[in-house]
Amino acid sequence: MKKERRSFSPEDRLAIVQEGQREGTTAVCRKYNLAPSLYARWKSKYLSKGVEGLKPAYHRIDPEIRALEEENERLKRIIAKQALEIEVKSELLKKTPIQPKSRR
Repeated sequence: MKKERRSFSPEDRLAIVQEGQREGTTAVCRKYNLAPSLYARWKSKYLSKGVEGLKPAYHRIDPEIRALEEENERLKRIIAKQALEIEVKSELLKKTPIQPKSRR
């Protein structure tokens, strides 16, 4: 059975770090069921960067931008395919001489 991963908002992290400074690290880690290493990481980020350090570090991409990028890639593939077809056709035309029509 897989455990569901908990996520804490930056405000929650700040409250936990401040509570840990008042009441002690061990008590807070037990209360919130946190690993002491996680609390220490949050505390060091808070002390070095302030509240901004507790915000998630990953950059979220807007779904609309992602859809536009996928559409752009699809169109680039179509253009590349068409360019290749044109090049192959022009090479074939160079190799086959055009015969004049004979009159009867």
